[in-house]
Amino acid sequence: MTKSKKPRKRRFWLTLILVLALFPFVGVALFAIVPPTPTILMLRQVVRGEGLDYQWRGLNDISPNLVNAVIASEDARFCSHNGFDMDAIQKALDHNADGGRMRGGSTISQQTAKNVFLWPSRDWVRKGLEAGYTVLIETFWGKRRIMEVYLNVVEWAPGVYGAQAASQHWFNKNARDLTPREAARLAAILPAPRRYQAADPGPYVRRRGARVQAAMGTVRGQGLSACVLR
Repeated sequence: MTKSKKPRKRRFWLTLILVLALFPFVGVALFAIVPPTPTILMLRQVVRGEGLDYQWRGLNDISPNLVNAVIASEDARFCSHNGFDMDAIQKALDHNADGGRMRGGSTISQQTAKNVFLWPSRDWVRKGLEAGYTVLIETFWGKRRIMEVYLNVVEWAPGVYGAQAASQHWFNKNARDLTPREAARLAAILPAPRRYQAADPGPYVRRRGARVQAAMGTVRGQGLSACVLR
């Protein structure tokens, strides 16, 4: 290799490394302002023939009942942690070590990072990237934007993503009009939105929805959603 080619090759690799290093920051900065593009999961399911119902709505056009419901159901410490709930993670690890049904300890922030930027899997590479993206969105987005993005990209039925599409799919209404009971039932199916129904639910969703709705009172009473609802 000639001397002239060596500097060009070095510059190429340095540029590539710089681009890869900056890529997460660019994505986080962009989606702090504009709605995220369809995610990897959404596109994968489109290829599988499930369709894509993804309708962005700002947080002001989503019922506060749904904010309280997902905090009650998914992440009671959402407003007080920095992206990671170490108590929940430890409880999940202890539970899984005892041989019970696998349980996750992911916060809403971690789920948002995974849903928007990464692929659906449980490998350690993805978990490491998820942690990095979680730190970035907690730093640059803030809690209100994280909740807004989460409620717009989370899956609520096959091919149905976000609060507006879910509200229309299950209850034939807009997301801003969800009642506490409807919001609680949407939150109740989040662990397995492909298995359960929010409208005309079975016994499990009815019981879980009732527990979520009761917990929503605690969320409101103790100000656990104050970082989102103004």
